Amino acid sequence: MAPVEMRAPTEPVLSTLNEDGTRRWLEPRMTFGRFRARRKAVAYGLIAIFCGIPFVKIGGLPAILLDIPGRKFTFFGSTFLATDTLLLMLLALSIVLGVFFLTALFGRVWCGWGCPQTVYMEFVFRPLGRWIEGGGKNVERGSVRPSAGRRTLKFSAYLAVCGFLAHVFLGYFVGIEQLTGWMSGSPKDHWSSFMLVAFVTAAMMFDFAYFREQTCLVACPYGRLQSVLLDRSSLIVGYDTGRGEPRGKGKRTAVLALGDCVDCNKCVATCPTGIDIRDGLQMECIHCTQCIDACDTVMDKMGKPRGLIRYSSKDELAGKGRHFLRPRTLIYPTLLLVVFTLFITALVTRSSTDLMVFRARGAPYEKLADGRTMNRLRVQIVNRDTVSHTYQISIAPIEGLSLRGPTTTEPLDPGESTELALSLTFPKQAVDGSGEREIEIEVESDVGETVTGGFTLLAPRRSERTP
Repeated sequence: MAPVEMRAPTEPVLSTLNEDGTRRWLEPRMTFGRFRARRKAVAYGLIAIFCGIPFVKIGGLPAILLDIPGRKFTFFGSTFLATDTLLLMLLALSIVLGVFFLTALFGRVWCGWGCPQTVYMEFVFRPLGRWIEGGGKNVERGSVRPSAGRRTLKFSAYLAVCGFLAHVFLGYFVGIEQLTGWMSGSPKDHWSSFMLVAFVTAAMMFDFAYFREQTCLVACPYGRLQSVLLDRSSLIVGYDTGRGEPRGKGKRTAVLALGDCVDCNKCVATCPTGIDIRDGLQMECIHCTQCIDACDTVMDKMGKPRGLIRYSSKDELAGKGRHFLRPRTLIYPTLLLVVFTLFITALVTRSSTDLMVFRARGAPYEKLADGRTMNRLRVQIVNRDTVSHTYQISIAPIEGLSLRGPTTTEPLDPGESTELALSLTFPKQAVDGSGEREIEIEVESDVGETVTGGFTLLAPRRSERTP
């Protein structure tokens, strides 16, 4: 069999791949400008918020606590349980619609300004690596390889940062008090949490020390969704071809009519994902604005107006106007308002007690020797309040109907639940010929709050009864 001829791709596949398929390591050049200063302020603000939230308490509760074993999730003073499916669904849907609306208006502003991958990569790990390895622009261009000692020190610093962030991350799940206690004790006393921190630390090291920008290019689906989330009026970082082309480094004269782009490639050298913004909107572009700062610096030196690369839209770059009001900027906020209003309404009107009534396993009913019928049921009560409560179970007064079993609970702590096994006995006159009757189970807390749950009494149908 003849050997298969391997041909190089006719166009770029990924900005992090060389033509022979090997990894192209990116070391973007540091560029300073007005957008980087703003992004830096936003990034360090977000980092401070992430590291500070576990220490903040609202109403005696952590600002955010994701207690997965206890199936309790606290967000800014409100606690959600695993049974809050409606609330959790509305909250998740509100977040999704918010992202859609934000993208329709401002493009991939989340990727460039707020995504943790970008924030930590561009404002923690890459600056830390540059500071430790030294070498300036030559290191960024790959012409100087740092010494083994500097590289070891860099990865050691990366490991320390990843370990710190992993501990903060764990604080969101166990609380800062529990985390502090674990840190002061032996790992063998809480080995599962220790292994979790070790795993998260290793995952962060893999991401920020090795995978890096490929997380945005390969793993994250957001860039691939931009084709349906953006339209021609959405905000993007774009290159003005009408002003910049034809590009070249020659002197601009009446004979040599070149555009403003001098083909310095600084926009490419500073790009953290390694693309050329002059090729148009691309999936790899995270709208970080580093190319805008680089190009504006060159335009200032040339005495040209800024904005050859700028925040714009496809329509604006094509010489058309940008329209704010369009179908997606009307539909998304309308749906978001409706869903979020439903979420707030459900949150405000929810009871501090959850009640669920189930029929016990086994036969649906049991005929007693005295001619009465018995139904067995299970009553589950969940205390949603922030203080302990006891509860009293009762039924609506129906002639001959009696409730048997423990009708008073022990004190339930916040978030605690209990399940009581009860039975209902009633004469055949209590149900109609169909053998069914709807009743209500009532649960009253020690502060007078009452919730009810429905239950269906079952008995033999009239045709099945013994005369």
